[in-house]
Amino acid sequence: MTYRPDPARYERMTYRRCGASGLKLPAVSLGLWHNFGDDFPHETKRAICRTAFDQGITHFDLANNYGPPPGSAEHAFGSILAEDFAGLRDELIISSKAGYEMWDGPYGEWGSRKYLIASCDQSLKRMGLDYVDIFYSHRFDPETPLEETMGALDHIVRSGRALYAGISSYNAEQTARAAAILKDLGTPCLIHQPAYNMLNRTIERDRLAKATTKAGMGIIAFMPLAQGMLTKKYLGGIPEGSRAVQGKSLDPGRLSDKAIAALNELNAIAGARGQTLAQMAIAWVLRDQAVTSALIGASRPEQVIDCAGAVGNLTFSSDELARIDEFADEAKFDAWARGEDA
Repeated sequence: MTYRPDPARYERMTYRRCGASGLKLPAVSLGLWHNFGDDFPHETKRAICRTAFDQGITHFDLANNYGPPPGSAEHAFGSILAEDFAGLRDELIISSKAGYEMWDGPYGEWGSRKYLIASCDQSLKRMGLDYVDIFYSHRFDPETPLEETMGALDHIVRSGRALYAGISSYNAEQTARAAAILKDLGTPCLIHQPAYNMLNRTIERDRLAKATTKAGMGIIAFMPLAQGMLTKKYLGGIPEGSRAVQGKSLDPGRLSDKAIAALNELNAIAGARGQTLAQMAIAWVLRDQAVTSALIGASRPEQVIDCAGAVGNLTFSSDELARIDEFADEAKFDAWARGEDA
């Protein structure tokens, strides 16, 4: 059956201008980090992407190493573009990244000019695209001059391979330096993609938002649901088949009895707001206008619908924020994971 997008899709989503640029992103974006490799059914991937677009989610975020195996998520998304989104390219924001290991030898990872440009070309080929909207340096390379890494991003944009440049997982000082280099080159840095959620507030301590705002950059937060911890999935314990059981980037030690009790308290706060825990967690990330978008993942279309619903209530009272801080205490969760009292 031919996919026909829901004509009401743009009425459902909130769009925010990305930093000082002219580009608007949906408040909720879809990341293809998990569940888009060869180990996941292709028809489910298609259903997730179609559902996302029907919810007004126009931004699809990838990286060269997403899988497994690395590269398979881009292959899958390229097929979905041809199968379901033909003729809709101008309604989509598609991003990719390079920085982690992709091939053997000394040129297959990090931030050299050779690696970044070759990676971008490979990503375009896998997805069947002439360009991506955003291309990121996926992580800071401590051994390559930052001028080289940013110069590669500038070349990627100027050559038409990407429309905008971005960085991911850089600290505030690295971000300021990167933005200054790109500004001097004439290709402003559009966006920063850090990890950020109630249980990971590193970017607040680092004052990253101050650096991005000064540079005219937006922020798109990945892991706003803390790898599924800030959903209903773990409220009754650790279920079979979950990331915590599979060892997929979520340490089961984080889900101690005390942590699960705290998650249930957060769920009660969300319920009083008329939201699910996932919706409140996304709204919490978006409470600051410095954050342009929250980047979600999904294993089922229903999860996308739930997360997109977060835009229905993005405001918090001071009392709600204080109660959230009481139960979403990062230091306590870390201590409990170590088996310590807190």
